[in-house]
Amino acid sequence: MQWNTDRRGFLKAAGMGLAAAAAMPRFAWAAEGDTLRLRVGADFQVLDPFGIIGELDDIIPRCTNVTLVRLGDMREGNPVRPWAAEKIEWLDGTRLAFTLREGLAWTGDFGPVTAADVKFSFERIAGSESAWAYQFEKLKEVEVIDDRNGIIHLTEAFAPFMVIALPYYGGHIVCQKAVEAAGGSYTTEIPAQCGPYLMESWEQNQKVTLVANPDWTGEKPAFGRVEFYIVTDDQAAQLAYEADAFDFTRVAVGAAAQLKGAMPEGATLIEAASTRYAWLTINMNAEPLKDIRVRQAIQYAYDGEAVLAGAYDGLVARSTGVVPPTSGYARASNLIATRDVAKAQELLAEAGAEGLELNLYALTDGTSQTIAQIIQANLAEAGITVNIQPTEEAAYWALGDKTAGEGYKSVELVLMNFAGGIDPTENLVWFRPDQIGVYNWSFFDSAEYEELYQASMTEQDTEKRRAMFNRMEDLMEESGGFIFICFEPYLAIHDANLVPVILADGHPDPVAFRKV
Repeated sequence: MQWNTDRRGFLKAAGMGLAAAAAMPRFAWAAEGDTLRLRVGADFQVLDPFGIIGELDDIIPRCTNVTLVRLGDMREGNPVRPWAAEKIEWLDGTRLAFTLREGLAWTGDFGPVTAADVKFSFERIAGSESAWAYQFEKLKEVEVIDDRNGIIHLTEAFAPFMVIALPYYGGHIVCQKAVEAAGGSYTTEIPAQCGPYLMESWEQNQKVTLVANPDWTGEKPAFGRVEFYIVTDDQAAQLAYEADAFDFTRVAVGAAAQLKGAMPEGATLIEAASTRYAWLTINMNAEPLKDIRVRQAIQYAYDGEAVLAGAYDGLVARSTGVVPPTSGYARASNLIATRDVAKAQELLAEAGAEGLELNLYALTDGTSQTIAQIIQANLAEAGITVNIQPTEEAAYWALGDKTAGEGYKSVELVLMNFAGGIDPTENLVWFRPDQIGVYNWSFFDSAEYEELYQASMTEQDTEKRRAMFNRMEDLMEESGGFIFICFEPYLAIHDANLVPVILADGHPDPVAFRKV
Protein backbone atom coordinates (compact mmCIF):
# COMPACT_ATOMS: atom_id res chain seq x y z
CA MET A 1 0.00 0.00 0.00
CA GLN A 2 1.23 3.51 -0.82
CA TRP A 3 1.55 5.97 2.08
CA ASN A 4 1.93 9.74 1.86
CA THR A 5 1.83 11.63 5.15
CA ASP A 6 3.22 15.04 4.20
CA ARG A 7 0.68 17.35 5.83
CA ARG A 8 2.45 20.55 4.72
CA GLY A 9 2.33 19.44 1.10
CA PHE A 10 -1.32 18.51 1.51
CA LEU A 11 -2.31 21.91 2.86
CA LYS A 12 -0.73 23.65 -0.10
CA ALA A 13 -2.26 21.27 -2.63
CA ALA A 14 -5.67 21.27 -0.94
CA GLY A 15 -5.88 25.04 -1.00
CA MET A 16 -5.09 25.14 -4.71
CA GLY A 17 -7.41 22.22 -5.48
CA LEU A 18 -10.46 23.58 -3.70
CA ALA A 19 -9.94 27.04 -5.13
CA ALA A 20 -9.81 25.59 -8.62
CA ALA A 21 -12.83 23.41 -7.91
CA ALA A 22 -14.91 26.36 -6.80
CA ALA A 23 -14.23 28.12 -10.08
CA MET A 24 -15.29 25.25 -12.33
CA PRO A 25 -18.78 24.14 -13.37
CA ARG A 26 -20.23 20.82 -12.24
CA PHE A 27 -19.25 17.92 -14.51
CA ALA A 28 -16.10 19.75 -15.62
CA TRP A 29 -14.21 16.77 -14.26
CA ALA A 30 -15.31 13.47 -15.80
CA ALA A 31 -16.16 11.04 -13.02
CA GLU A 32 -14.92 7.54 -13.72
CA GLY A 33 -17.86 5.16 -13.96
CA ASP A 34 -16.17 2.56 -11.77
CA THR A 35 -14.99 4.96 -9.05
CA LEU A 36 -17.09 6.12 -6.10
CA ARG A 37 -15.85 9.42 -4.65
CA LEU A 38 -17.00 10.26 -1.14
CA ARG A 39 -16.20 13.28 0.99
CA VAL A 40 -15.58 12.78 4.71
CA GLY A 41 -14.95 15.39 7.37
CA ALA A 42 -11.75 14.08 8.92
CA ASP A 43 -8.96 11.58 8.42
CA PHE A 44 -8.92 8.24 10.18
CA GLN A 45 -6.84 7.69 13.32
CA VAL A 46 -7.26 4.02 14.31
CA LEU A 47 -8.50 1.15 12.15
CA ASP A 48 -8.30 -1.53 14.84
CA PRO A 49 -11.92 -2.05 16.06
CA PHE A 50 -10.53 -2.00 19.59
CA GLY A 51 -9.63 1.69 19.27
CA ILE A 52 -11.88 3.12 16.54
CA ILE A 53 -12.64 6.82 17.12
CA GLY A 54 -14.05 8.85 14.22
CA GLU A 55 -16.25 8.35 11.17
CA LEU A 56 -13.61 7.15 8.70
CA ASP A 57 -12.18 4.86 11.39
CA ASP A 58 -15.33 2.79 11.06
CA ILE A 59 -16.23 3.39 7.42
CA ILE A 60 -12.99 1.81 6.21
CA PRO A 61 -13.42 -1.45 8.20
CA ARG A 62 -16.96 -1.66 6.80
CA CYS A 63 -15.17 -2.12 3.48
CA THR A 64 -12.05 -4.09 4.43
CA ASN A 65 -13.37 -6.35 7.21
CA VAL A 66 -16.54 -8.34 7.76
CA THR A 67 -19.18 -8.41 10.47
CA LEU A 68 -21.61 -11.22 11.22
CA VAL A 69 -24.58 -9.05 10.23
CA ARG A 70 -25.03 -5.87 8.24
CA LEU A 71 -27.41 -2.95 8.71
CA GLY A 72 -29.39 -1.33 5.92
CA ASP A 73 -30.25 2.32 5.39
CA MET A 74 -31.46 4.33 8.40
CA ARG A 75 -34.23 5.79 6.22
CA GLU A 76 -35.59 2.28 5.74
CA GLY A 77 -35.67 1.38 9.43
CA ASN A 78 -32.17 -0.10 9.80
CA PRO A 79 -32.96 -3.60 8.49
CA VAL A 80 -30.58 -6.33 9.64
CA ARG A 81 -29.31 -9.09 7.35
CA PRO A 82 -26.59 -11.75 7.59
CA TRP A 83 -23.22 -10.73 6.18
CA ALA A 84 -20.21 -12.87 7.13
CA ALA A 85 -22.74 -15.24 8.67
CA GLU A 86 -24.45 -17.59 6.26
CA LYS A 87 -26.92 -18.24 9.05
CA ILE A 88 -27.46 -16.60 12.43
CA GLU A 89 -30.29 -17.39 14.84
CA TRP A 90 -31.24 -17.21 18.50
CA LEU A 91 -31.36 -20.65 20.12
CA ASP A 92 -32.87 -19.04 23.21
CA GLY A 93 -32.61 -15.72 25.05
CA THR A 94 -28.91 -16.08 25.81
CA ARG A 95 -27.49 -18.16 22.94
CA LEU A 96 -26.94 -16.88 19.41
CA ALA A 97 -25.68 -19.48 16.92
CA PHE A 98 -23.89 -18.55 13.69
CA THR A 99 -22.42 -20.27 10.65
CA LEU A 100 -19.80 -18.39 8.63
CA ARG A 101 -20.04 -18.27 4.86
CA GLU A 102 -17.62 -20.39 2.92
CA GLY A 103 -14.91 -18.65 0.95
CA LEU A 104 -14.09 -15.82 3.37
CA ALA A 105 -10.29 -15.55 3.25
CA TRP A 106 -7.77 -13.22 4.87
CA THR A 107 -5.08 -11.49 2.85
CA GLY A 108 -1.45 -12.33 3.52
CA ASP A 109 -1.86 -16.11 3.50
CA PHE A 110 -3.59 -16.10 6.88
CA GLY A 111 -6.18 -18.57 5.67
CA PRO A 112 -9.97 -18.52 6.03
CA VAL A 113 -12.03 -16.44 8.44
CA THR A 114 -12.93 -18.80 11.28
CA ALA A 115 -15.16 -18.96 14.33
CA ALA A 116 -11.94 -18.64 16.34
CA ASP A 117 -11.44 -15.21 14.74
CA VAL A 118 -14.95 -14.23 15.85
CA LYS A 119 -14.18 -15.38 19.39
CA PHE A 120 -10.88 -13.48 19.45
CA SER A 121 -12.44 -10.31 17.98
CA PHE A 122 -15.28 -10.10 20.51
CA GLU A 123 -13.55 -11.38 23.64
CA ARG A 124 -10.54 -9.03 23.27
CA ILE A 125 -12.95 -6.09 23.52
CA ALA A 126 -15.35 -7.42 26.17
CA GLY A 127 -14.36 -6.19 29.63
CA SER A 128 -11.42 -4.20 28.23
CA GLU A 129 -10.48 -0.52 28.23
CA SER A 130 -11.90 -0.18 24.71
CA ALA A 131 -14.62 2.44 24.27
CA TRP A 132 -16.62 -0.31 22.54
CA ALA A 133 -16.53 -2.73 25.48
CA TYR A 134 -20.16 -1.79 26.18
CA GLN A 135 -21.17 -3.62 23.00
CA PHE A 136 -20.12 -6.89 24.63
CA GLU A 137 -21.06 -6.13 28.22
CA LYS A 138 -23.51 -9.04 28.25
CA LEU A 139 -21.09 -11.40 26.50
CA LYS A 140 -20.13 -14.49 28.49
CA GLU A 141 -18.10 -16.21 25.79
CA VAL A 142 -18.01 -17.26 22.16
CA GLU A 143 -18.04 -21.04 21.92
CA VAL A 144 -16.19 -22.39 18.88
CA ILE A 145 -17.89 -25.49 17.45
CA ASP A 146 -15.68 -25.84 14.38
CA ASP A 147 -14.04 -23.56 11.82
CA ARG A 148 -17.32 -22.12 10.55
CA ASN A 149 -19.71 -22.59 13.46
CA GLY A 150 -19.97 -20.99 16.87
CA ILE A 151 -22.39 -19.97 19.61
CA ILE A 152 -22.37 -16.56 21.28
CA HIS A 153 -23.31 -16.98 24.95
CA LEU A 154 -24.70 -14.02 26.89
CA THR A 155 -24.78 -13.66 30.66
CA GLU A 156 -28.50 -12.78 30.47
CA ALA A 157 -31.11 -12.10 27.83
CA PHE A 158 -30.47 -8.86 25.94
CA ALA A 159 -32.58 -8.51 22.81
CA PRO A 160 -30.77 -5.46 21.29
CA PHE A 161 -27.45 -7.39 21.24
CA MET A 162 -27.81 -8.16 17.53
CA VAL A 163 -27.99 -4.48 16.50
CA ILE A 164 -25.72 -3.05 19.21
CA ALA A 165 -22.79 -5.46 19.10
CA LEU A 166 -22.57 -7.10 15.70
CA PRO A 167 -22.96 -4.69 12.74
CA TYR A 168 -20.12 -2.20 13.25
CA TYR A 169 -17.43 -0.68 15.51
CA GLY A 170 -16.33 -3.44 17.91
CA GLY A 171 -18.29 -5.95 15.84
CA HIS A 172 -15.76 -5.94 12.99
CA ILE A 173 -14.01 -9.30 12.81
CA VAL A 174 -10.20 -9.29 12.78
CA CYS A 175 -7.70 -12.04 12.03
CA GLN A 176 -6.40 -13.51 15.28
CA LYS A 177 -3.12 -14.78 13.80
CA ALA A 178 -2.36 -11.50 12.03
CA VAL A 179 -3.24 -9.26 14.98
CA GLU A 180 -1.22 -11.36 17.41
CA ALA A 181 1.72 -11.28 14.97
CA ALA A 182 1.40 -7.48 14.91
CA GLY A 183 1.70 -7.35 18.70
CA GLY A 184 -1.95 -7.64 19.70
CA SER A 185 -3.26 -4.41 18.19
CA TYR A 186 -2.74 -2.02 15.30
CA THR A 187 -3.49 1.56 14.30
CA THR A 188 -3.26 2.68 10.67
CA GLU A 189 -2.20 -0.46 8.81
CA ILE A 190 -4.55 -3.47 8.85
CA PRO A 191 -2.45 -6.66 9.21
CA ALA A 192 -4.97 -8.85 7.36
CA GLN A 193 -8.09 -7.85 5.45
CA CYS A 194 -11.20 -9.69 4.34
CA GLY A 195 -13.86 -7.55 2.74
CA PRO A 196 -15.18 -6.36 -0.59
CA TYR A 197 -12.37 -3.78 -0.70
CA LEU A 198 -8.68 -3.52 0.19
CA MET A 199 -6.70 -0.45 1.25
CA GLU A 200 -4.60 0.79 -1.67
CA SER A 201 -3.22 4.16 -0.55
CA TRP A 202 -3.44 6.83 2.11
CA GLU A 203 -2.46 10.47 1.61
CA GLN A 204 -2.75 11.72 5.15
CA ASN A 205 -5.41 14.39 5.72
CA GLN A 206 -6.17 14.38 2.01
CA LYS A 207 -7.33 11.12 0.47
CA VAL A 208 -7.81 7.40 1.11
CA THR A 209 -8.22 4.95 -1.76
CA LEU A 210 -9.71 1.46 -1.63
CA VAL A 211 -9.80 -1.05 -4.49
CA ALA A 212 -11.99 -4.09 -5.02
CA ASN A 213 -10.70 -7.28 -3.39
CA PRO A 214 -10.14 -9.83 -6.20
CA ASP A 215 -10.52 -12.69 -3.71
CA TRP A 216 -13.87 -11.52 -2.32
CA THR A 217 -16.45 -14.27 -2.81
CA GLY A 218 -19.50 -12.41 -1.56
CA GLU A 219 -21.80 -10.03 -3.36
CA LYS A 220 -19.68 -7.79 -5.58
CA PRO A 221 -19.84 -4.05 -4.84
CA ALA A 222 -21.06 -1.73 -7.58
CA PHE A 223 -17.76 0.14 -7.77
CA GLY A 224 -14.26 -1.18 -8.33
CA ARG A 225 -12.66 1.74 -6.53
CA VAL A 226 -13.64 4.00 -3.61
CA GLU A 227 -11.92 7.31 -2.96
CA PHE A 228 -12.45 9.23 0.28
CA TYR A 229 -11.65 12.94 0.07
CA ILE A 230 -11.00 14.62 3.42
CA VAL A 231 -12.50 18.12 3.59
CA THR A 232 -13.24 19.48 7.06
CA ASP A 233 -15.48 22.42 6.20
CA ASP A 234 -19.00 21.71 4.92
CA GLN A 235 -19.18 24.85 2.80
CA ALA A 236 -15.85 24.11 1.12
CA ALA A 237 -17.05 20.56 0.52
CA GLN A 238 -20.25 21.80 -1.11
CA LEU A 239 -18.29 24.04 -3.47
CA ALA A 240 -16.00 21.16 -4.35
CA TYR A 241 -18.99 18.90 -4.97
CA GLU A 242 -20.51 21.46 -7.32
CA ALA A 243 -17.21 21.41 -9.22
CA ASP A 244 -17.44 17.61 -9.48
CA ALA A 245 -14.66 16.84 -6.99
CA PHE A 246 -16.70 13.98 -5.55
CA ASP A 247 -20.04 12.21 -5.87
CA PHE A 248 -21.39 12.42 -2.31
CA THR A 249 -20.98 14.78 0.62
CA ARG A 250 -22.78 15.89 3.73
CA VAL A 251 -23.60 19.58 3.69
CA ALA A 252 -24.15 22.23 6.34
CA VAL A 253 -27.65 22.56 7.70
CA GLY A 254 -27.57 26.22 6.74
CA ALA A 255 -27.27 25.22 3.08
CA ALA A 256 -30.66 23.49 2.99
CA ALA A 257 -32.73 26.45 1.82
CA GLN A 258 -30.21 27.42 -0.84
CA LEU A 259 -30.00 23.88 -2.20
CA LYS A 260 -33.76 23.44 -2.28
CA GLY A 261 -34.02 26.65 -4.27
CA ALA A 262 -31.25 25.84 -6.72
CA MET A 263 -29.96 22.28 -6.71
CA PRO A 264 -26.77 21.63 -8.68
CA GLU A 265 -27.49 19.99 -12.01
CA GLY A 266 -27.69 16.21 -11.73
CA ALA A 267 -27.74 16.23 -7.92
CA THR A 268 -30.17 14.87 -5.33
CA LEU A 269 -30.66 16.14 -1.77
CA ILE A 270 -31.01 13.80 1.20
CA GLU A 271 -32.85 15.36 4.15
CA ALA A 272 -33.60 13.04 7.05
CA ALA A 273 -33.87 12.83 10.81
CA SER A 274 -30.71 11.49 12.39
CA THR A 275 -29.50 10.05 15.67
CA ARG A 276 -26.52 12.44 15.89
CA TYR A 277 -26.91 14.45 19.09
CA ALA A 278 -25.21 17.71 20.05
CA TRP A 279 -24.69 19.08 23.54
CA LEU A 280 -22.48 21.32 25.64
CA THR A 281 -20.24 19.55 28.12
CA ILE A 282 -19.72 21.40 31.41
CA ASN A 283 -16.86 19.75 33.31
CA MET A 284 -17.86 19.69 36.96
CA ASN A 285 -14.33 18.65 37.93
CA ALA A 286 -12.77 21.86 36.58
CA GLU A 287 -12.01 24.26 39.43
CA PRO A 288 -14.21 27.17 38.22
CA LEU A 289 -17.15 24.79 37.69
CA LYS A 290 -17.14 22.72 40.88
CA ASP A 291 -19.96 24.76 42.44
CA ILE A 292 -23.25 23.45 41.04
CA ARG A 293 -24.68 26.98 41.16
CA VAL A 294 -22.13 28.06 38.57
CA ARG A 295 -23.04 25.15 36.31
CA GLN A 296 -26.75 25.90 36.72
CA ALA A 297 -26.07 29.55 35.88
CA ILE A 298 -24.66 28.42 32.54
CA GLN A 299 -27.75 26.29 31.94
CA TYR A 300 -30.06 29.24 32.66
CA ALA A 301 -28.00 31.66 30.53
CA TYR A 302 -28.09 29.36 27.49
CA ASP A 303 -30.46 30.50 24.72
CA GLY A 304 -31.57 27.36 22.90
CA GLU A 305 -33.78 29.20 20.42
CA ALA A 306 -30.92 31.45 19.35
CA VAL A 307 -28.64 28.47 18.75
CA LEU A 308 -31.26 26.59 16.73
CA ALA A 309 -32.06 29.65 14.62
CA GLY A 310 -28.46 30.73 14.10
CA ALA A 311 -26.76 27.39 13.54
CA TYR A 312 -29.55 25.16 12.24
CA ASP A 313 -31.87 27.61 10.45
CA GLY A 314 -34.68 26.54 12.79
CA LEU A 315 -34.91 23.15 11.06
CA VAL A 316 -34.85 21.18 14.31
CA ALA A 317 -36.27 21.47 17.81
CA ARG A 318 -34.23 21.59 20.97
CA SER A 319 -33.42 18.12 22.26
CA THR A 320 -34.46 17.01 25.74
CA GLY A 321 -31.55 14.62 26.13
CA VAL A 322 -29.51 12.13 24.14
CA VAL A 323 -32.38 9.72 23.44
CA PRO A 324 -33.78 10.44 19.95
CA PRO A 325 -37.39 11.67 19.76
CA THR A 326 -37.96 9.14 16.98
CA SER A 327 -37.25 6.30 19.42
CA GLY A 328 -40.42 6.83 21.45
CA TYR A 329 -38.33 7.01 24.64
CA ALA A 330 -37.40 10.72 24.77
CA ARG A 331 -38.25 13.04 27.68
CA ALA A 332 -41.14 15.45 27.23
CA SER A 333 -39.03 18.52 28.09
CA ASN A 334 -35.86 19.80 29.70
CA LEU A 335 -35.95 20.61 33.42
CA ILE A 336 -34.57 24.06 32.59
CA ALA A 337 -36.53 24.72 29.43
CA THR A 338 -36.69 28.54 29.50
CA ARG A 339 -33.82 31.00 29.47
CA ASP A 340 -33.53 33.19 32.58
CA VAL A 341 -30.54 35.54 32.57
CA ALA A 342 -31.54 37.14 35.88
CA LYS A 343 -31.59 33.71 37.53
CA ALA A 344 -28.16 32.98 36.07
CA GLN A 345 -26.77 36.22 37.50
CA GLU A 346 -28.35 35.48 40.88
CA LEU A 347 -26.73 32.03 41.01
CA LEU A 348 -23.33 33.43 40.06
CA ALA A 349 -23.60 36.05 42.81
CA GLU A 350 -24.54 33.40 45.38
CA ALA A 351 -21.51 31.35 44.34
CA GLY A 352 -19.21 34.37 44.44
CA ALA A 353 -18.37 33.74 40.80
CA GLU A 354 -18.87 37.20 39.30
CA GLY A 355 -16.34 37.91 36.56
CA LEU A 356 -16.08 34.22 35.67
CA GLU A 357 -13.92 33.45 32.62
CA LEU A 358 -14.07 30.07 30.86
CA ASN A 359 -12.56 28.34 27.84
CA LEU A 360 -14.93 26.74 25.33
CA TYR A 361 -13.43 24.14 22.98
CA ALA A 362 -15.12 23.44 19.66
CA LEU A 363 -14.19 21.83 16.37
CA THR A 364 -13.26 24.17 13.53
CA ASP A 365 -16.21 23.48 11.21
CA GLY A 366 -18.65 26.29 10.50
CA THR A 367 -21.60 24.90 12.48
CA SER A 368 -19.53 24.27 15.61
CA GLN A 369 -17.99 27.73 15.49
CA THR A 370 -21.38 29.37 14.98
CA ILE A 371 -22.81 27.56 18.02
CA ALA A 372 -19.75 28.49 20.08
CA GLN A 373 -20.13 32.16 19.18
CA ILE A 374 -23.82 32.19 20.12
CA ILE A 375 -23.07 30.50 23.45
CA GLN A 376 -20.30 33.04 24.01
CA ALA A 377 -22.82 35.87 23.52
CA ASN A 378 -25.45 34.12 25.69
CA LEU A 379 -23.11 33.73 28.64
CA ALA A 380 -21.72 37.25 28.27
CA GLU A 381 -25.20 38.60 29.04
CA ALA A 382 -25.00 36.83 32.40
CA GLY A 383 -21.50 38.17 33.09
CA ILE A 384 -19.49 35.12 32.01
CA THR A 385 -16.58 35.67 29.63
CA VAL A 386 -16.10 32.77 27.22
CA ASN A 387 -12.89 32.34 25.24
CA ILE A 388 -13.51 30.13 22.19
CA GLN A 389 -10.73 27.66 21.43
CA PRO A 390 -11.14 26.32 17.85
CA THR A 391 -9.56 22.86 17.89
CA GLU A 392 -8.54 20.53 15.07
CA GLU A 393 -9.90 16.98 15.08
CA ALA A 394 -6.93 15.04 16.50
CA ALA A 395 -6.25 17.55 19.30
CA TYR A 396 -9.96 17.81 20.04
CA TRP A 397 -10.40 14.11 20.81
CA ALA A 398 -7.42 14.22 23.16
CA LEU A 399 -9.07 16.91 25.33
CA GLY A 400 -11.00 14.49 27.53
CA ASP A 401 -8.75 11.46 27.06
CA LYS A 402 -7.12 10.34 30.30
CA THR A 403 -4.40 8.53 28.35
CA ALA A 404 -3.28 11.87 26.88
CA GLY A 405 -2.30 13.39 30.24
CA GLU A 406 -3.96 15.24 33.10
CA GLY A 407 -5.67 17.90 30.99
CA TYR A 408 -8.97 16.01 30.90
CA LYS A 409 -9.50 16.87 34.57
CA SER A 410 -9.52 20.62 34.02
CA VAL A 411 -10.98 21.21 30.55
CA GLU A 412 -13.97 23.51 31.16
CA LEU A 413 -16.55 23.69 28.35
CA VAL A 414 -16.62 21.51 25.24
CA LEU A 415 -19.11 21.60 22.39
CA MET A 416 -19.74 17.97 21.45
CA ASN A 417 -21.76 15.81 19.09
CA PHE A 418 -21.85 12.04 18.77
CA ALA A 419 -23.17 9.65 16.17
CA GLY A 420 -26.10 7.84 17.78
CA GLY A 421 -27.30 4.27 17.59
CA ILE A 422 -30.51 2.31 17.25
CA ASP A 423 -31.21 1.46 20.89
CA PRO A 424 -31.21 4.34 23.46
CA THR A 425 -28.57 2.53 25.52
CA GLU A 426 -26.10 3.16 22.67
CA ASN A 427 -26.40 6.91 23.31
CA LEU A 428 -26.60 6.76 27.10
CA VAL A 429 -23.59 4.47 27.51
CA TRP A 430 -21.04 7.28 27.16
CA PHE A 431 -22.10 9.03 30.37
CA ARG A 432 -21.56 6.13 32.77
CA PRO A 433 -18.95 6.51 35.52
CA ASP A 434 -16.47 4.22 33.77
CA GLN A 435 -16.46 6.58 30.77
CA ILE A 436 -14.87 9.45 32.74
CA GLY A 437 -11.63 10.16 30.93
CA VAL A 438 -12.89 8.33 27.86
CA TYR A 439 -16.02 10.04 26.47
CA ASN A 440 -17.70 11.28 29.68
CA TRP A 441 -15.94 14.64 29.78
CA SER A 442 -18.40 16.18 32.24
CA PHE A 443 -17.09 13.96 35.09
CA PHE A 444 -20.72 12.96 35.62
CA ASP A 445 -20.51 10.20 38.22
CA SER A 446 -23.91 8.81 39.25
CA ALA A 447 -24.44 5.41 40.87
CA GLU A 448 -28.18 5.73 40.22
CA TYR A 449 -27.51 6.35 36.53
CA GLU A 450 -25.38 3.21 36.32
CA GLU A 451 -28.02 1.12 38.09
CA LEU A 452 -30.70 2.36 35.70
CA TYR A 453 -28.47 1.71 32.70
CA GLN A 454 -27.90 -1.89 33.75
CA ALA A 455 -31.60 -2.43 34.43
CA SER A 456 -32.63 -0.90 31.09
CA MET A 457 -30.48 -3.35 29.15
CA THR A 458 -32.61 -6.32 30.11
CA GLU A 459 -35.99 -4.70 30.85
CA GLN A 460 -38.59 -5.88 28.32
CA ASP A 461 -41.46 -3.52 29.25
CA THR A 462 -41.48 -0.44 27.00
CA GLU A 463 -43.02 1.92 29.56
CA LYS A 464 -40.58 0.86 32.26
CA ARG A 465 -37.65 1.38 29.88
CA ARG A 466 -38.96 4.84 28.97
CA ALA A 467 -39.18 5.80 32.65
CA MET A 468 -35.61 4.58 33.19
CA PHE A 469 -34.22 6.55 30.26
CA ASN A 470 -36.12 9.70 31.27
CA ARG A 471 -34.78 9.50 34.82
CA MET A 472 -31.24 9.01 33.51
CA GLU A 473 -31.51 12.21 31.47
CA ASP A 474 -32.99 14.04 34.47
CA LEU A 475 -29.90 13.02 36.43
CA MET A 476 -27.63 14.31 33.68
CA GLU A 477 -29.34 17.69 33.60
CA GLU A 478 -29.61 17.97 37.40
CA SER A 479 -25.84 17.50 37.67
CA GLY A 480 -25.30 20.75 35.78
CA GLY A 481 -22.86 18.97 33.51
CA PHE A 482 -24.90 19.11 30.31
CA ILE A 483 -26.88 21.40 28.05
CA PHE A 484 -28.77 19.43 25.40
CA ILE A 485 -28.80 21.22 22.04
CA CYS A 486 -30.47 19.13 19.33
CA PHE A 487 -30.45 16.07 17.14
CA GLU A 488 -28.75 17.35 14.05
CA PRO A 489 -30.65 16.89 10.79
CA TYR A 490 -28.95 14.71 8.20
CA LEU A 491 -28.31 16.63 4.98
CA ALA A 492 -26.28 15.40 2.04
CA ILE A 493 -26.12 15.81 -1.71
CA HIS A 494 -25.15 13.13 -4.18
CA ASP A 495 -25.16 12.41 -7.88
CA ALA A 496 -28.62 11.42 -9.03
CA ASN A 497 -27.28 8.23 -10.58
CA LEU A 498 -26.27 6.95 -7.13
CA VAL A 499 -28.31 5.14 -4.49
CA PRO A 500 -26.48 5.85 -1.19
CA VAL A 501 -26.87 3.78 1.96
CA ILE A 502 -26.58 5.64 5.26
CA LEU A 503 -26.29 3.65 8.47
CA ALA A 504 -27.83 4.43 11.86
CA ASP A 505 -24.77 6.39 12.98
CA GLY A 506 -25.17 8.74 10.01
CA HIS A 507 -22.09 7.45 8.19
CA PRO A 508 -22.23 5.99 4.67
CA ASP A 509 -21.73 2.34 3.81
CA PRO A 510 -19.77 2.47 0.53
CA VAL A 511 -20.09 -1.28 0.00
CA ALA A 512 -23.86 -0.91 -0.35
CA PHE A 513 -23.89 2.13 -2.68
CA ARG A 514 -25.49 1.29 -6.01
CA LYS A 515 -25.75 2.82 -9.48
CA VAL A 516 -29.14 3.74 -10.90
